[in-house]
Amino acid sequence: MARYEGAVCRHCRREGVKLFLKGEKCFTKCTLDRRAMPPGMHTQVRRRKVSDYGIQLRAKQRARRIYFLLEGQFRLYVNKASKMAGVTGLNLLRLLEARLDNVIYRTGFASSRRDARQLVSHRHITVNGRIVNVPSYSVRVGDMIQIREASKETDRIKNAIDAAKQRTTVPWLSVDHDNMTAKVTALPGREDVDQTIQEQLIVEFYSR
Repeated sequence: MARYEGAVCRHCRREGVKLFLKGEKCFTKCTLDRRAMPPGMHTQVRRRKVSDYGIQLRAKQRARRIYFLLEGQFRLYVNKASKMAGVTGLNLLRLLEARLDNVIYRTGFASSRRDARQLVSHRHITVNGRIVNVPSYSVRVGDMIQIREASKETDRIKNAIDAAKQRTTVPWLSVDHDNMTAKVTALPGREDVDQTIQEQLIVEFYSR
Protein backbone atom coordinates (compact mmCIF):
# COMPACT_ATOMS: atom_id res chain seq x y z
CA MET A 1 0.00 0.00 0.00
CA ALA A 2 1.39 3.43 -0.97
CA ARG A 3 2.04 5.90 1.83
CA TYR A 4 3.78 9.22 2.40
CA GLU A 5 7.14 8.80 4.12
CA GLY A 6 8.58 12.30 3.81
CA ALA A 7 8.84 15.06 6.41
CA VAL A 8 5.39 15.96 7.73
CA CYS A 9 6.25 19.28 9.37
CA ARG A 10 6.57 20.81 5.90
CA HIS A 11 2.83 20.15 5.44
CA CYS A 12 2.01 22.40 8.40
CA ARG A 13 4.38 25.08 7.13
CA ARG A 14 2.84 24.95 3.66
CA GLU A 15 -0.70 25.29 5.00
CA GLY A 16 0.24 27.86 7.63
CA VAL A 17 -1.59 26.01 10.44
CA LYS A 18 -0.84 23.15 12.80
CA LEU A 19 -2.18 19.88 11.37
CA PHE A 20 -1.10 17.87 14.45
CA LEU A 21 0.63 15.17 12.45
CA LYS A 22 3.31 14.42 15.05
CA GLY A 23 1.29 14.10 18.24
CA GLU A 24 2.62 15.80 21.39
CA LYS A 25 5.55 17.34 19.53
CA CYS A 26 3.05 19.66 17.86
CA PHE A 27 2.26 21.12 21.29
CA THR A 28 5.84 21.34 22.59
CA LYS A 29 8.39 21.56 19.74
CA CYS A 30 6.40 22.58 16.69
CA THR A 31 8.50 23.55 13.67
CA LEU A 32 5.79 26.00 12.60
CA ASP A 33 6.40 28.06 15.74
CA ARG A 34 10.04 28.52 14.73
CA ARG A 35 9.69 28.72 10.96
CA ALA A 36 6.29 30.18 10.11
CA MET A 37 6.89 30.28 6.36
CA PRO A 38 6.20 27.88 3.48
CA PRO A 39 8.97 25.36 2.70
CA GLY A 40 11.24 25.92 -0.27
CA MET A 41 14.07 28.17 -1.46
CA HIS A 42 12.04 31.15 -2.61
CA THR A 43 9.63 31.75 0.27
CA GLN A 44 10.65 35.41 0.52
CA VAL A 45 9.75 36.13 -3.10
CA ARG A 46 6.63 38.24 -3.46
CA ARG A 47 3.74 36.00 -4.37
CA ARG A 48 1.23 36.71 -7.10
CA LYS A 49 -2.49 36.98 -6.49
CA VAL A 50 -3.96 33.50 -5.96
CA SER A 51 -6.57 32.39 -8.50
CA ASP A 52 -9.89 30.72 -7.63
CA TYR A 53 -8.34 27.43 -8.68
CA GLY A 54 -5.41 28.04 -6.34
CA ILE A 55 -7.75 28.75 -3.41
CA GLN A 56 -9.69 25.55 -4.08
CA LEU A 57 -6.47 23.57 -4.43
CA ARG A 58 -5.18 24.81 -1.07
CA ALA A 59 -8.49 23.88 0.61
CA LYS A 60 -8.27 20.37 -0.85
CA GLN A 61 -4.62 19.93 0.09
CA ARG A 62 -5.22 21.09 3.65
CA ALA A 63 -8.06 18.62 4.23
CA ARG A 64 -6.13 15.79 2.59
CA ARG A 65 -3.14 16.44 4.80
CA ILE A 66 -5.18 16.77 7.98
CA TYR A 67 -6.50 13.24 7.45
CA PHE A 68 -3.10 12.12 6.12
CA LEU A 69 -4.43 10.67 2.87
CA LEU A 70 -2.94 10.30 -0.58
CA GLU A 71 -4.64 11.97 -3.52
CA GLY A 72 -6.22 8.77 -4.86
CA GLN A 73 -7.69 7.89 -1.48
CA PHE A 74 -9.09 11.38 -1.00
CA ARG A 75 -10.64 11.46 -4.46
CA LEU A 76 -12.47 8.19 -3.76
CA TYR A 77 -14.09 9.75 -0.70
CA VAL A 78 -15.18 12.79 -2.72
CA ASN A 79 -16.72 10.56 -5.40
CA LYS A 80 -18.52 8.49 -2.78
CA ALA A 81 -19.83 11.59 -1.01
CA SER A 82 -21.22 12.99 -4.27
CA LYS A 83 -23.31 9.85 -4.80
CA MET A 84 -24.86 9.94 -1.32
CA ALA A 85 -28.11 11.69 -0.47
CA GLY A 86 -27.73 15.07 1.20
CA VAL A 87 -25.09 17.78 1.09
CA THR A 88 -21.91 16.53 -0.58
CA GLY A 89 -19.58 18.59 1.61
CA LEU A 90 -21.05 17.31 4.87
CA ASN A 91 -21.13 13.75 3.50
CA LEU A 92 -17.43 14.03 2.73
CA LEU A 93 -16.56 15.22 6.23
CA ARG A 94 -18.58 12.43 7.81
CA LEU A 95 -16.88 9.80 5.65
CA LEU A 96 -13.47 11.12 6.65
CA GLU A 97 -14.37 11.32 10.34
CA ALA A 98 -15.75 7.77 10.28
CA ARG A 99 -12.38 6.27 9.30
CA LEU A 100 -11.19 4.00 12.09
CA ASP A 101 -7.77 5.64 12.31
CA ASN A 102 -9.43 9.04 12.73
CA VAL A 103 -11.79 7.68 15.40
CA ILE A 104 -8.85 6.23 17.35
CA TYR A 105 -7.20 9.66 17.21
CA ARG A 106 -10.41 11.41 18.27
CA THR A 107 -10.81 9.12 21.28
CA GLY A 108 -7.30 9.95 22.45
CA PHE A 109 -5.99 6.40 22.17
CA ALA A 110 -3.32 7.71 19.78
CA SER A 111 -1.40 10.98 19.72
CA SER A 112 -1.90 11.57 15.98
CA ARG A 113 -3.76 10.10 13.04
CA ARG A 114 -0.52 8.67 11.73
CA ASP A 115 0.08 6.95 15.07
CA ALA A 116 -3.53 5.74 15.10
CA ARG A 117 -3.09 4.21 11.66
CA GLN A 118 -0.14 2.20 12.93
CA LEU A 119 -2.08 1.00 15.99
CA VAL A 120 -4.86 -0.27 13.73
CA SER A 121 -2.46 -1.92 11.28
CA HIS A 122 -0.63 -3.67 14.14
CA ARG A 123 -3.88 -5.20 15.40
CA HIS A 124 -4.18 -3.31 18.68
CA ILE A 125 -7.81 -2.32 18.01
CA THR A 126 -11.10 -4.22 18.09
CA VAL A 127 -14.49 -3.12 16.78
CA ASN A 128 -17.49 -4.87 18.33
CA GLY A 129 -15.14 -7.47 19.78
CA ARG A 130 -13.37 -8.32 16.52
CA ILE A 131 -9.85 -7.25 15.54
CA VAL A 132 -9.82 -4.76 12.68
CA ASN A 133 -6.49 -3.95 11.04
CA VAL A 134 -7.74 -1.75 8.18
CA PRO A 135 -7.26 1.98 8.97
CA SER A 136 -9.89 3.01 6.41
CA TYR A 137 -12.57 0.83 8.02
CA SER A 138 -15.72 2.94 8.38
CA VAL A 139 -17.36 2.88 11.80
CA ARG A 140 -21.12 3.21 12.30
CA VAL A 141 -23.36 4.55 15.02
CA GLY A 142 -23.48 1.99 17.83
CA ASP A 143 -20.06 0.48 17.14
CA MET A 144 -17.92 -0.26 20.19
CA ILE A 145 -14.19 0.39 19.77
CA GLN A 146 -11.69 -1.01 22.25
CA ILE A 147 -7.98 -1.46 22.83
CA ARG A 148 -7.15 -5.17 22.85
CA GLU A 149 -6.63 -6.59 26.31
CA ALA A 150 -3.09 -7.64 25.41
CA SER A 151 -2.26 -4.10 24.27
CA LYS A 152 -3.56 -2.10 27.23
CA GLU A 153 -0.13 -1.88 28.86
CA THR A 154 1.52 -0.48 25.74
CA ASP A 155 3.37 2.68 26.76
CA ARG A 156 2.52 4.69 23.63
CA ILE A 157 -1.20 4.09 24.19
CA LYS A 158 -1.07 4.89 27.89
CA ASN A 159 0.91 8.08 27.25
CA ALA A 160 -1.54 9.19 24.55
CA ILE A 161 -4.50 8.61 26.88
CA ASP A 162 -2.84 10.53 29.73
CA ALA A 163 -2.40 13.51 27.40
CA ALA A 164 -5.93 13.16 25.97
CA LYS A 165 -7.49 13.39 29.43
CA GLN A 166 -6.48 17.05 29.43
CA ARG A 167 -8.40 17.74 26.23
CA THR A 168 -12.07 17.62 25.24
CA THR A 169 -13.42 14.60 23.33
CA VAL A 170 -15.75 15.15 20.37
CA PRO A 171 -19.43 14.83 21.43
CA TRP A 172 -20.32 12.08 18.93
CA LEU A 173 -18.05 9.63 20.76
CA SER A 174 -18.58 8.28 24.27
CA VAL A 175 -15.10 7.52 25.62
CA ASP A 176 -14.00 5.64 28.73
CA HIS A 177 -10.28 6.28 28.99
CA ASP A 178 -9.85 4.16 32.10
CA ASN A 179 -11.21 1.03 30.38
CA MET A 180 -9.88 2.09 26.97
CA THR A 181 -13.23 1.78 25.26
CA ALA A 182 -15.31 4.11 23.10
CA LYS A 183 -18.72 4.01 21.48
CA VAL A 184 -19.96 5.86 18.40
CA THR A 185 -23.14 7.53 19.64
CA ALA A 186 -24.04 9.75 16.67
CA LEU A 187 -22.94 11.03 13.29
CA PRO A 188 -20.53 13.96 13.54
CA GLY A 189 -22.01 17.37 12.83
CA ARG A 190 -20.29 20.17 10.95
CA GLU A 191 -19.45 21.87 14.24
CA ASP A 192 -17.53 18.75 15.34
CA VAL A 193 -15.06 18.91 12.46
CA ASP A 194 -11.96 21.09 12.05
CA GLN A 195 -13.28 24.56 11.21
CA THR A 196 -10.31 25.29 8.94
CA ILE A 197 -11.61 22.73 6.44
CA GLN A 198 -13.58 24.41 3.64
CA GLU A 199 -15.55 21.53 2.22
CA GLN A 200 -17.46 23.61 -0.33
CA LEU A 201 -14.22 24.66 -1.98
CA ILE A 202 -13.14 21.01 -2.09
CA VAL A 203 -16.38 20.02 -3.84
CA GLU A 204 -15.92 22.86 -6.31
CA PHE A 205 -12.33 21.76 -7.01
CA TYR A 206 -13.40 18.25 -8.00
CA SER A 207 -16.39 19.56 -9.97
CA ARG A 208 -14.22 21.50 -12.43
